[in-house]
Amino acid sequence: MIRKPGSLKKGDTIGITAPAFGAATEPYSFLIDIAEKKIKERGYNIIEGKTARLGDGLGISTDPKVTGAELMEFYKRDDIDAIISAGGGELMVETISNVDFEVIKKSKPKWYVGYSDNTSFLLPLVTIANTCGIYGPCISGYAKEWEGTEYDAFALLEGTKTSFKGYDKFVKPKEEKEEIDYSKPFFYNCDTKKVLTNFDCSSKKAEKTDEKINMQGILLGGCVDVMANMIGTRFDKVAEFVKRCDEGILWVIENCELSPMSYRRAIWNMKEAGWFENAKGFIMGRATGCFEGDLMGVDKFNAVTDLLQEYCVPMIFDADIGHIDPMLPVVMGAKANVSADTDNLEIGYL
Repeated sequence: MIRKPGSLKKGDTIGITAPAFGAATEPYSFLIDIAEKKIKERGYNIIEGKTARLGDGLGISTDPKVTGAELMEFYKRDDIDAIISAGGGELMVETISNVDFEVIKKSKPKWYVGYSDNTSFLLPLVTIANTCGIYGPCISGYAKEWEGTEYDAFALLEGTKTSFKGYDKFVKPKEEKEEIDYSKPFFYNCDTKKVLTNFDCSSKKAEKTDEKINMQGILLGGCVDVMANMIGTRFDKVAEFVKRCDEGILWVIENCELSPMSYRRAIWNMKEAGWFENAKGFIMGRATGCFEGDLMGVDKFNAVTDLLQEYCVPMIFDADIGHIDPMLPVVMGAKANVSADTDNLEIGYL
């Protein structure tokens, strides 16, 4: 049984730590103050770690021994009820070299929220510590005028909803504005209608379908850029985990920076490591690294479908998950029903 942390209530305390990037430079050093103010106004206390605003590290906030120690401390502290990461990053894998997931496993479960590089912690949190975590906005995301993403993240933290729908529109990467007015919602810049591309693979051949897709299983995944680099390390217990899950796995995968070729190689790596055995479906986020076009015939679709169609399970592409706004927060490690047609994604937690 995968452990699910308890719901937050007014008066609880949220810890902010930086196992990846810290809020050391603008606009993040400005946004963290606004975000913390808004969360306090919602009725929560904030404990900010010493790493939260540091930037003297390489690819992370500071020395990974320090970031790892603070992450462990925050997870074990009784006066911290949930943790929101200060940011994404590049080298959070070095932080988890200093995290003992067996200790985490024996600690009282608490919510951890972050995405992108935070996959470094979230994946072993589920597969080693047997504990759910939220793939959702880091602290600066809560500085803007709250919309679906922010309200949904706190609905998960507070346990006020069990069913979540994706959003109608999104921001095409090439059209995203460099400067954002943080007193306004981001959605004013979301002017592209969301279209999901779904595949039926029941015949071992991926075929596009407009029919509604339904799948059920344990949600697992994160940023493929990170996951592919964890294969074969001491933090890779994924193959063993998926074999234990009688419910099967719904893989949630998003691509931040990988080209179509690198994306395909990463999927191949994960497949050959045995990660996709017992898969019941694939939910692919909007691929920032190869959203449009192809490289020598390889695109965001066949980078995945060619390799995974043999599992005979449905695939959903361009889901509202990951780096292209808006993102739908997802509870990794939770059992869920997922359904999708060409313009809507819905996750219902069981």
